[in-house]
Amino acid sequence: MPDWLDIVVRSVVFLVVLFIITKITGKKQLNQLSFFEYVSGFTIGSVASEVIMNLDLKIHHGIISIVIFGITPLVAGVISMKSKTVRDVVEGKGTVFIKNGKIMEENLKSEKFTTDELLELLRTKDIFQISDVEFAVLEANGELNVLLKKENQPLTAKDLGVNVPSYKEPQTVIMDGEILDEPLSTTGLNRNWLKTELEKLGVTIENVFLGQVDSFGQLTVDLFDDKLKVAEPEEKPLILATMKKCQADLELFALATEAEEAKQMYGENSEKLEKAINKVTPLLRN
Repeated sequence: MPDWLDIVVRSVVFLVVLFIITKITGKKQLNQLSFFEYVSGFTIGSVASEVIMNLDLKIHHGIISIVIFGITPLVAGVISMKSKTVRDVVEGKGTVFIKNGKIMEENLKSEKFTTDELLELLRTKDIFQISDVEFAVLEANGELNVLLKKENQPLTAKDLGVNVPSYKEPQTVIMDGEILDEPLSTTGLNRNWLKTELEKLGVTIENVFLGQVDSFGQLTVDLFDDKLKVAEPEEKPLILATMKKCQADLELFALATEAEEAKQMYGENSEKLEKAINKVTPLLRN
């Protein structure tokens, strides 16, 4: 067999082997790999490249080596799931850098970190003052996670005492000009509804690159032709406008009538509707 053909065959074989090993060991981004997994992956790549280019080496020897280096982290991972001691050794554990607003100098030294490097990591989190931090830990993957002091944390709806409805993930119902029936049915909608909504927007299915339905049942689309402008959905603003009109009408009715009982009824319902409007306004604004 010519050398070039031998290299092609070896490359294809190892590509398949590496693909299988990767699928078996699972999906992890580079910054999520433990040190053990990183070293194993680096070694696997080195072995594969060496066996591919060095035609004097036997291909099955390289495959055996790759399988060993690929399976070992998997076995170690299974064991570490059952034993925290093994998990701490194999995957490592976090190191506290800031606790109760105080820098842990000894922990910095043990991880070979300087103050400048700590400040640099904090700046990547948009934090420029140590005094803003309550707690910070360097995770085993090298990422710094930070808890700000309570007064420096952003306000949430819970802090303001505002009740907000839960949001569901948007469903992609059109992709590359084709309707996806399964996610469409998941939202409790059908093709007739979808075609009606597209007509409101003034577009056809064939022109839609991507279409999604949000948790409120509102359709948004992205077209193949970026020069075309799509009309903004009007359902939510229309609902808000209708509610405000009803509330204004109730106030007018209360002022116009001379019957005390009717005046009181209109006034009470106007106040109830105003409270409802205040709650839903953030949700109904585009």
